[in-house]
Amino acid sequence: MSNRFQTISPVDNSIYVQRTFADDQEIDQALTRASSDCQEWKNVGLEARKDACRKAVAWLVDRASEIGSEISWQMGRPVRYSPLEIKSGLKERAEYMIDIAERALEDVVPASKEGFQRYIKREPLGTVLVLAPWNYPFLTAINAILPALIAGNCVILKHATQTPLVAERFLQAFQAAGLPAGVFQMLHMSHEMVAKTISDQRIAYVAFTGSVEGGLAVQRAIGTRFISAGLELGGKDAAYIRADADVTYSVANVTDGAFFNSGQSCCGIERVYVHASVFDQVVEGISAEVKKYILGNPLDPDTTLGPMVRPQAAQGVRNQIQAAMSQGATALIDDKLFPRSEPGSSYLAPQVLINVSHNMALMREETFGPVVGIMKVHSDDEAIAYMNDSRYGLTASIWSDDAGAAMRIGDQLETGTVFLNRCDYLDPALAWTGVKDSGKGCTLSTIGYEALTRPKSYHFRLNSV
Repeated sequence: MSNRFQTISPVDNSIYVQRTFADDQEIDQALTRASSDCQEWKNVGLEARKDACRKAVAWLVDRASEIGSEISWQMGRPVRYSPLEIKSGLKERAEYMIDIAERALEDVVPASKEGFQRYIKREPLGTVLVLAPWNYPFLTAINAILPALIAGNCVILKHATQTPLVAERFLQAFQAAGLPAGVFQMLHMSHEMVAKTISDQRIAYVAFTGSVEGGLAVQRAIGTRFISAGLELGGKDAAYIRADADVTYSVANVTDGAFFNSGQSCCGIERVYVHASVFDQVVEGISAEVKKYILGNPLDPDTTLGPMVRPQAAQGVRNQIQAAMSQGATALIDDKLFPRSEPGSSYLAPQVLINVSHNMALMREETFGPVVGIMKVHSDDEAIAYMNDSRYGLTASIWSDDAGAAMRIGDQLETGTVFLNRCDYLDPALAWTGVKDSGKGCTLSTIGYEALTRPKSYHFRLNSV
């Protein structure tokens, strides 16, 4: 098997990047460097670690336009949006996680007890392996990289082979910030080498974002080792538009939540349940919004819907749409409105389907593409039952003017996040987590620091008292 890999751009199917996978010696050297530098990094102090991370983030933000173009070439998101991943999303998350670090990592001190000094420190784990995906290549990675480094860990980043330049950009940023060589490293690795690295005793934690199958592979690689892994996996996120919702507002935002990034978002909306009283209005509105998209070359600033990441992914979505239609679903969008959409290519026309049911894979299995199914419901209870009828549990959104009703519904939903009147967004102040096949673990918020540290208790009896 060749030790080289290629990144094929979905823009024009050209070879955009060629790189070589790390070999055993390079991986061993990286692990050795990390082990050597971890103690030094831990001892530089929290403020110095925060300052270095600020510098790295600033380096990336200063180059957002250039990096945004690279993102578009690598995975197909329109260039009008790609720079925002750096100068908006990444910047917001990074600044928040830096700002709360002191509070998140402070000692836990129980009530005083005469004659004793007692407290719990949060110790870094050691070397954290971050395995990041291509769909939001900077955002998904920063969720783990930044708090891991601030907490005093060393990090080795392995990025998806579709977006290898992202890993290299992170390395440049942390080098510019002055981190010791072993504190942040990146490696291009094959799946086999990733599994071997996870099994190495020098890896203390694994942060993985990707598919359910990938998460299971990480679990298998951990094997009998007593380490943990944070696993952010798939989603089949639902939206419920109640009778009392602001229909115009809901339609615009649900459509964006379903089709932004060509639907390639783990928390993007893939199924919509609408109260019967507003069903026709919502369906008409979403269809009208979808017809406004401009499917085209993502490097064109007028393009609002880019290609999917690769032709095989687009074909998988086409197959799911065709299967649903063969079972009775009705497609509302004429592909001819999007002439760039071509069979066998990465360019895929967006689609809205009605007359769908939970007998269809379209409403049960992750689609990860620019299509949404819409079902009519007659009550909150019916909507809740459908929303929970999934092996995934990442997010769900409720669209309503009644916050109390949304709270009651949310308490019954089997998801990591419940939204009201918004969707497809990660608030860094809140825990990002999933249930069921959407994974385990948590990133962001003060809770996101907990998995990246271990508690160490100090119990001193003061004989001089």
